[in-house]
Amino acid sequence: MKTLIRTLGLVSTLALFASPAQSATVPVAQEGRTFNPGQITIQAGDTVIISNKDEFIHQVYVDSDKMNFDSDEKPPGQSISIVFAKPGDFNVRCHIHPKMLLVVHVK
Repeated sequence: MKTLIRTLGLVSTLALFASPAQSATVPVAQEGRTFNPGQITIQAGDTVIISNKDEFIHQVYVDSDKMNFDSDEKPPGQSISIVFAKPGDFNVRCHIHPKMLLVVHVK
């Protein structure tokens, strides 16, 4: 019986370590025609929420061989969510303000 209890305890402990990690939500602001912060490092599966805190419309897009994303235009006060499913380095830009750049490093 003691052996069974120890075995069950070990199996339960291993199951905790084998569970997939929870994905995170990372906030980024669009302010002053820039992304703030301008560079982030996240884990694959994490979501980046980009909030328009400017006084004009913004949009975001990602164009890479690993991922394509193109949002609608968002007025001030609205947000855009992007899930980065694969590792790599991604440039996030705004079609309306092409000098805006957010670099997302996905591990």
